[in-house]
Amino acid sequence: MSTITVLDNAHLTLMYHPDKKIVHHIYKPPIGGKYLKEGLNVGLDLLREHGACKWLSDNRAIDGHTEEETHWINTDWLPRVIEVGWKCWALVVPHSIKARMNMSEFVQAFYDMGVRVMVFTDPDEAMEWLDRIDA
Repeated sequence: MSTITVLDNAHLTLMYHPDKKIVHHIYKPPIGGKYLKEGLNVGLDLLREHGACKWLSDNRAIDGHTEEETHWINTDWLPRVIEVGWKCWALVVPHSIKARMNMSEFVQAFYDMGVRVMVFTDPDEAMEWLDRIDA
């Protein structure tokens, strides 16, 4: 599988898998604020640029998002990413129960907007699922 690393810093790694047309991020603590927004916006640009519709979110290392970040994701970013054609989301959930509860909010909101969502604890299984499904 070929991989293009688009961003790689202390807060996140953002990759694109051209042969599978999958955007893939790995969050690193501390992620938030401008780094969170940058990663999500660059990922949205990748979906648009490559006509992709699948995203793997490896969120195992984070503790969730603030109310402000959650609001921005749901009201600003989500409508824009849906508009460019996002259809399938594989979420690798955080280790902490508190963070998992935070992620459940996104699972429901994204599903309600028409995104097919599957939750995982293993990133390899998440990638296999995205690779298998037709979008």
